[in-house]
Amino acid sequence: MSTTRCQVVGFLLSILGLAGCIVATEMDMWSTQDLYDSPVTAVFQYEGLWRSCVQQSSGFTECRPYLTILGLPAMLQAVRALMIVGIVLSVIGLLVAVFALKCIRIGNMDDSAKAKMTLTSGIMFIIAGLCAIAGVSVFANMLVTNFWMSTASMYTSMGGMVQTVQTRYTFGAALFVGWVAGGLTLIGGVLMCIACRGLAPEETNYKAVSYHASGHNVAYRPGGFKASTGFESNTRNKKIYDGGARTEDEGQSHPSKYDYV
Repeated sequence: MSTTRCQVVGFLLSILGLAGCIVATEMDMWSTQDLYDSPVTAVFQYEGLWRSCVQQSSGFTECRPYLTILGLPAMLQAVRALMIVGIVLSVIGLLVAVFALKCIRIGNMDDSAKAKMTLTSGIMFIIAGLCAIAGVSVFANMLVTNFWMSTASMYTSMGGMVQTVQTRYTFGAALFVGWVAGGLTLIGGVLMCIACRGLAPEETNYKAVSYHASGHNVAYRPGGFKASTGFESNTRNKKIYDGGARTEDEGQSHPSKYDYV
């Protein structure tokens, strides 16, 4: 999968996940009445994060919001906080991801800046998906615990006869919507992080090459001198005579007494 396609798919999945998280948070059917052993079927009860509703057999539905905050269970408040945090992080990540899309050019933004923004939005989507999944899972665990506690209190040791009628709640549709939405957001964040590697520019190492001037440099020493050029490897074969000796070139340029014989 190409970088652009991976980034766009992750962006679209994150949008779907954000929409699902918002819908799941607003839904009232987080927990629904279990009708398996309930003798009363004229009334159907279900509850959400913000209100509880009662639906009668005639089709009339009455909902009552929770008028207290401190009186609510701590687990319910924790689920609220997790869902809200997930939605806020998804919205921020979505705004960052819009400017990080490779198919959109804004000013002189280079690929390295887009790669950093893509990675940031991907991490936000991953955290948002984990918050949504954690919130839904905590609520589901609370439902399971209350369900089995209610079942145990309904039956006594007298032949397993039902002594009391107590309302039990089971999973609602909002839980499944929240699980799917959290998973989509999580997958979208992972795809955005993968697309970041393709947007980052590759580092290129250039080997430095030094150039030397071809001029004739002469270095003098006491008792003789050495003729050298910039290329030391080609001039090492020249002979250097110390103690006032002459070079071969000087021997040819100055006449000796044997030249006149």
